[in-house]
Amino acid sequence: MSEQHITLPEGSIERQTQTLNLGPTHPATHGVFQNILEIDGERIVSSESTVGYIHRAFEKIAERRPYYQITPLTDRLNYCSSPINNMGWHMTVEKLLGIQTPKRVDYLRVIIMELARITDHLICNGVVGVDSGAFTGFLYLMKYRELVYEIYEEICGSRLTTNIGRVGGFERNFTPAAFEKIERFLKEYPVALKEFETMMNRNRIFMERTQGVGPISAERAINYGFTGPNLRAAGVDYDVRVAQPYCSYEDFEFTIPVGTTGDCYDRFLVRNAEMWESLSIIRQAMDKLKDLPSDVYHADVPAYYLPEKSAVYTKMEALIYHFKIIMGESDILPGELYNPVEGANGELGFYLISDGGRSPYRLHFRRPCFIYYQAYAELIKGAMLSDAVICMSSLNLIAGELDA
Repeated sequence: MSEQHITLPEGSIERQTQTLNLGPTHPATHGVFQNILEIDGERIVSSESTVGYIHRAFEKIAERRPYYQITPLTDRLNYCSSPINNMGWHMTVEKLLGIQTPKRVDYLRVIIMELARITDHLICNGVVGVDSGAFTGFLYLMKYRELVYEIYEEICGSRLTTNIGRVGGFERNFTPAAFEKIERFLKEYPVALKEFETMMNRNRIFMERTQGVGPISAERAINYGFTGPNLRAAGVDYDVRVAQPYCSYEDFEFTIPVGTTGDCYDRFLVRNAEMWESLSIIRQAMDKLKDLPSDVYHADVPAYYLPEKSAVYTKMEALIYHFKIIMGESDILPGELYNPVEGANGELGFYLISDGGRSPYRLHFRRPCFIYYQAYAELIKGAMLSDAVICMSSLNLIAGELDA
């Protein structure tokens, strides 16, 4: 076969870079993210990120739904830690309505939210290991996510998109089997986490793949609006659970892990440390429950909390409340508020405007991933192509939370 020689126009300069699409269907992006990379060899010269591939108009849908029907929408934000989304929304509505939940409800919520934080972090750090070539740790930790999902099933019947709890508390009390599985998790998971850290933390290959990759300074992180583990890895000890305590978090003792460089390695270490703190919080909550009545699992707010089905069939008052709640006829106070919670990925906020109607006048979700992704192009500039993949994983970008 004869070779063909292309003659360039006189005075032109031959192009030295290539354009490469990383996503939206590349398996290493862990979601539908498109990044148009300009690369010189394997070095990234510039990047342009595209969002919207999984946009579902949740905020607009919420304006047409009664408050209690919005909970399933929050499941589909960060689906790796759905219960935190669910309970963050419930607490937002409770704040609007002035509902004070019992201590036992708060502690039960804390247990579930910290379990969700652990499952989120173990997936993130496990995937960071996979992207550096270490598949074993991911598989080893995943079986404990399965145990947490069994706990969810005992409580609400669901696993991934949980729709767990209700405005005012939980729809049913925790079963003895649920508490037994929580105790089993508290006993077994620390052993697995310790072995995972032994395998990864000082692994030479892993350290060389993550140290100095995708760093961000504390100042730049704050300017972008970073929160959660990604901000704490840069050295800023901001945590909503401490800065604006909710759900009785002020009753618990825990430390806020922080890093120094804000690179992939520090983000990995911070999430590992946070899992240990979450285990401690869950143990404290389990101990505190022993001193409280075991039959309390919701606030006494009949106008907003669905009555027992048996009562609906036999009592007129319960039937009326059931009808009003289901049909969205309960009185909702007008008001405007912002309610943040410490999601597994950072500050998850709900900005709510109520005009007194059956649905929100306006609802906005502050999604941490949407903010992190804006910094992604800056973090990978000058890095190798393989570094771009591991940097995306260490930010824990979740497509459902990014687009909403």
